[in-house]
Amino acid sequence: QVQLEESGGGLVQPGGTLRLSCVSSGSTVEHYGIGWFRQAPGKGREGVSCYGSTSGVYYYADSVKGRFTISRDNAKNAVYLQMGSLKPEDTGVYYCAVGPCRHTIGVVSTEEFDYWGHGTQVTVSS
Repeated sequence: QVQLEESGGGLVQPGGTLRLSCVSSGSTVEHYGIGWFRQAPGKGREGVSCYGSTSGVYYYADSVKGRFTISRDNAKNAVYLQMGSLKPEDTGVYYCAVGPCRHTIGVVSTEEFDYWGHGTQVTVSS
C-alpha cells in the first residue's frame, strides 16, 4: 500500500523559492512514477512535473520548465520539487500521486494517477 504525504508549502514573495517534499510510507518511490500536481482556487488540478520509475526520467509542464526541478532520493523514499522564480500564478495546493510519467504531464488526466496525498498550500504573494 502506498501512502504519500506532501510538505514544504508556505507563503513566499514573487521571485522566491520553495522546496516541496513528497514522502512515501509503505512502498518505495523508486518502484513508481510520481507526479506533482497543483490546483488553484476555482480551477482544475493540473500536472506540473513527474519522475519516472526509471531513474533519470522526468518531465515538466511548459508553465514551469526552467523554474522547477524535480528529484528523487531513494534512501529517504522521497520525491522533491524545487520551485524557483515563483509567480503569483503558481499559487495553489500542490499534490503528489502515483502514476505514469510522460512528457505530457502538463495535460495528463488526473484519473491516471492514484494514492493522492492531502496536499500542501503554496501561496505566492507580495
